[in-house]
Amino acid sequence: MNYEVIIPAAGQGKRMKADKNKQFIELEGKPVIVHTLTVFEKDPACTGILLVINPDERALFEEMAARSGLTKIKKMVSGGNERQHSVYNGLKAAASDVVLVHDGARPFIKKHVISKLVKAAYEDGAATVAVPVKDTIKRVLNSEVIETVERSSLWAVQTPQAFRLSDILAAHKEASAAAFLGTDDASLMERSGHKVLVIEGDYTNIKLTTPDDLLMAKAILESERGE
Repeated sequence: MNYEVIIPAAGQGKRMKADKNKQFIELEGKPVIVHTLTVFEKDPACTGILLVINPDERALFEEMAARSGLTKIKKMVSGGNERQHSVYNGLKAAASDVVLVHDGARPFIKKHVISKLVKAAYEDGAATVAVPVKDTIKRVLNSEVIETVERSSLWAVQTPQAFRLSDILAAHKEASAAAFLGTDDASLMERSGHKVLVIEGDYTNIKLTTPDDLLMAKAILESERGE
């Protein structure tokens, strides 16, 4: 079951407190985005990567792709003002029946999880990777606990998220017309009345957002070398 993947990589990631796009921060001598792209480069089911970038960084991304031997980048698409707009731009350049949307700063997704996700999207139309919430969750207002939320049905959503291309394009078009910004692409499908399945993922599939996440990323890489 083949797919294309859209990878937004245009954001600057201010919470990382770096002096450059966090995608270019190096882990073991390679930029974060290269670790992420390599997962899809090595997956035979991936027929193309649509990399959504800041046009001012096009030369940097092109040089990085050439240096890293990445051959599946089908197109580099200019991003928009918000992540949702960037993804929409990528979707409009896609051609596969099923597309994935995956964070550029989430380099530890596993191939077997991707395969389950793609299968679910082909069969049911939409699916997202997620993991059960482990911590106690409390609703807080003005520094005061309002309630403790029952967590048995709570899941922390990750990426990739997978969709039939025609359905997610329609959901984005509807959201754009209504000036609606969702928290993720799956929320746009939910808004349009589509069922979204959950595929259980891995707690190591972290998104690199703050400097502390880089410490965890290094620990994950060291652990994977020891397997």
